[in-house]
Amino acid sequence: MANILAIESSTKNCSVALFKDGTCLVLKEEIGEQFIHSEKLHVFMDEVLKSQNFAAKNLDAIAVGAGPGSYTGLRIGLSSAKGLAFALKLPLISANSLEILAHQLLKQEKIPKDAILHPMIDARRMEVYTASYNCDLQELSKVEAQIINEDIYQDAKPRYFFGDGASKFEQVFQNENYVFPQLYYPSALALGEIAMDKYARKDFEDLAYFEPLYVKNFQAGKPKKLL
Repeated sequence: MANILAIESSTKNCSVALFKDGTCLVLKEEIGEQFIHSEKLHVFMDEVLKSQNFAAKNLDAIAVGAGPGSYTGLRIGLSSAKGLAFALKLPLISANSLEILAHQLLKQEKIPKDAILHPMIDARRMEVYTASYNCDLQELSKVEAQIINEDIYQDAKPRYFFGDGASKFEQVFQNENYVFPQLYYPSALALGEIAMDKYARKDFEDLAYFEPLYVKNFQAGKPKKLL
């Protein structure tokens, strides 16, 4: 078993959890409409450790949500995770943020075995980051940026759409086999649970070269006109 600090920052949820020997000791998270990661992430990391009188030197690994999601959130989360892992000479563990969402849903809901899971993270406009999984969390389709339209998924299979991008699909198309659970953001709690298994298998990232799963190139917003 291991002591792991988990950091998830791919969406509006700034989330940090501390795990000890497979158990979550403390979870600190907050959803901010304006993305609060730059202000809150390091504060949360410090509060999570201090709340348990836990010294960072006693950690065995750092886990981070790899995206896709917010470019800025991913950059802040990964730089924090890599910086701590490098300073403490710890292995870095990552998990796809869509897989994290799917893991959360399977914990939260009773899902039919033949259902297909479609976690969706908002990618602006009528586009989402998504992939599909079965109930064993085997990936059925690769991560992509997908434009929502009525011609997607025209079959009778039970499908679950969730995450903060799923409301876009719900607005466009309804089907009696489609389910839209109230699950919006990936959490460090689910990340930590995934990370414990990866730690046991020594499934670590290359600390020097690991990068987030951006999927799309970064697009800066238009500069505001001066009055």
